[in-house]
Amino acid sequence: MSERTLDDNPIRLSRRSFLEGVGLVAAGLALELLPTNAWAAPPMPTAYPPLPEQGFRPNVYVHVAPDGLVTMVCHRSEMGQGVRSSLPVLIADELGADMARVRVTQGDGDKAYGDQNTDGSSSVRKIFTDLRYVGATARTMLITVAARRWGVPANTCVAQDHAVFHPASKRSIGFGELANDAAKLPVPARKDVTLRPRSELRHLGKELPLLDGPDIVTGKARFGADVVLPGMLTAMVVRPPVAGGRVARYDATRTLAVPGVKHVVELPAPKLPFAFQPLGGIAVVADNTWAAMRGRAALDVTWEHGDNAGYDSAAYRQELTKAIGSAGKVVRNVGDADATLAGAKRKIEADYHTPHLAHAPMEPPAAVARVEGGRCEVWAATQNPQAARTEVARALGVDESQVTIHVTLLGGGFGRKSKPDYVAEAALVSRAVGAPVRMQWTREDDVRHDYYHSTCAQRLTAALDDSGKVQAWHHRIAFPPIGSIFSGATFAGDNELNQGILDLPLAIPNVRTENCEARAHTRIGWLRSVANIYHAFSVQSFIDEIAHARGTDPRDTLLEIIGPPRIVTPKELGVEKVPNHGQSLEEHPIDTGRLRRVIERVTELSRWDSRKKEGRALGLAAHRSFLSYVAVVMSVVKDADESIRVDEAWIVADAGTIINAERVRAQLEGAVVFGMSLGLYGAITMKDGATEQSNFRDYRLVRIAEAPRRIHVDVIPSEGAPGGIGEPGLPPVAPALANAIFALTGTRVRELPFVRSVRV
Repeated sequence: MSERTLDDNPIRLSRRSFLEGVGLVAAGLALELLPTNAWAAPPMPTAYPPLPEQGFRPNVYVHVAPDGLVTMVCHRSEMGQGVRSSLPVLIADELGADMARVRVTQGDGDKAYGDQNTDGSSSVRKIFTDLRYVGATARTMLITVAARRWGVPANTCVAQDHAVFHPASKRSIGFGELANDAAKLPVPARKDVTLRPRSELRHLGKELPLLDGPDIVTGKARFGADVVLPGMLTAMVVRPPVAGGRVARYDATRTLAVPGVKHVVELPAPKLPFAFQPLGGIAVVADNTWAAMRGRAALDVTWEHGDNAGYDSAAYRQELTKAIGSAGKVVRNVGDADATLAGAKRKIEADYHTPHLAHAPMEPPAAVARVEGGRCEVWAATQNPQAARTEVARALGVDESQVTIHVTLLGGGFGRKSKPDYVAEAALVSRAVGAPVRMQWTREDDVRHDYYHSTCAQRLTAALDDSGKVQAWHHRIAFPPIGSIFSGATFAGDNELNQGILDLPLAIPNVRTENCEARAHTRIGWLRSVANIYHAFSVQSFIDEIAHARGTDPRDTLLEIIGPPRIVTPKELGVEKVPNHGQSLEEHPIDTGRLRRVIERVTELSRWDSRKKEGRALGLAAHRSFLSYVAVVMSVVKDADESIRVDEAWIVADAGTIINAERVRAQLEGAVVFGMSLGLYGAITMKDGATEQSNFRDYRLVRIAEAPRRIHVDVIPSEGAPGGIGEPGLPPVAPALANAIFALTGTRVRELPFVRSVRV
């Protein structure tokens, strides 16, 4: 038998067909591991079928068809956090539906759903009770119909297992048989609807299957770049290297000579403030991605770089350091910290710096747009479909009613995909070329043209009395705020300061916090956990420094500074009010008992008290964010080549009531790896206004071999109001790692990334 090579008979295998083949094995294994009552969602289609005219739809979230099929709309975006596997289950449990007979469909961008922005760890914590009423309202109406048919009081009937039962007479009627009559009833007011006892919510807090899991592992799932329309072209954009730059001149001759290239389109330059506008530049439109990439590489462009051309992140670091060297706006004041510090015999002071950070989701931004007859239809991997709808309408100069936004699965987001600049790009190019267009970003586009997490400088000073007790706490902060992209703001607003500054519980009699001015020179945006990242890093590192300076255990010092279990008031914090992530302090108070509990639990699990005896270097940090409480312990070791490696991690969370225990654990495990990436390697640097990094080779993430051999996750059971979970696990990771590095090496790391200070 003669030897053959691939060149003799080349195999044309796409990435998706490869996944579809090998994924069948993985899917089979995954399904074997699911509970026997597992359910599955249909593949996410390119367009969503309309609901049947017959049946019962008491609200925009639920439809019951005469054949018994219950359709539930998930109005938040699925990006791996499991929202499509959690919110519909909550509604189904309250309704009494069997998830095996439930279809989950994705909601388009529509104000009828209320807030659809899938960020801020808000999908459960803000609408948990509202969604229960969604299901309870439908249940109430179905029971009303059944009770009237039987001539019995409604309160003698129950809804469960997809039917209404009358236990006394042992009669039952399926939901489908009741649907058309239920549709004739007026929808009851919320005050007339009763929620079930929590004990009847069968799936609450359980390990739930990931509805989209089988489709993801077999390659059937559709993400933003997977949407294909008849006659669709692919576009890539050459964007200004400096934010705010514009095209001075360009020559498309060589680009148009590239086989497959069809059009070259100049996009409008943005006007300040940036908000969600596209960055401008030149779009190269082609038959396929490869032709668009080759055509873009051949384009000859000269830029006018604009006012940010001189931005140098290294020089700006010094500018921020200078800013925190002078007094700023007082945003929090208790007692007299300045006088106490002036008279203190012993002071501890430290500066902390964090650089710009990129989101770097696994899937770069992508959207498909079709503009025809004054209407625009879009399929986008977006976290915020309503904002995308608004931005597309603004860019095209049409009314929002002429724009439809379909939401695909997201391959990660971390806040990047709630800014819809790339969606507007697709719409503008589609209109210009008169054809459907897929706007595809590359990894390099994503890293070089992100809405970057802000760079930040902080100075903390503490005054200690003769016994070592902290008597004064002084904190200065300077970072370009997110408000800069909307209003040109140069001072951080309460929503950013409420992330570990205004809401930070301190059992210290004299506290003063000052907000210093910082002007943005690039697009600043929220990234997973937002300002909590740099606030937790500085505060938790500084408390560890205080502990070592006075020779006390870091855990005991942290608990002492937090103070005894109590509900913290705005007066104690020294502020007029606490924004509290959009929710009331009555429902979500700042509870130091919960914060202490996660600290005590994580140190118990990690055998903190025996660390020295066992020769282990551990670091501890804890933080409250998005109304949840999280503590982390990191263990580090030295390898034979003297490099530092994380070998084990513990993370404990109190997030109040949770829906899906499996996704909660996955989010916390992911937060540890994400936080390690930011701490060890995270840094976007800029020279002459342009980003110096381009891909994972120079914007490093933690790789498989660097991940801890084990991440221990513990969730404290609670029936309290739901807090966030997607973001709260992240803030304590980097400071816990920095504190562990100090415990191992004696080197205090006060700046991200740690790779600049120690060998990793």
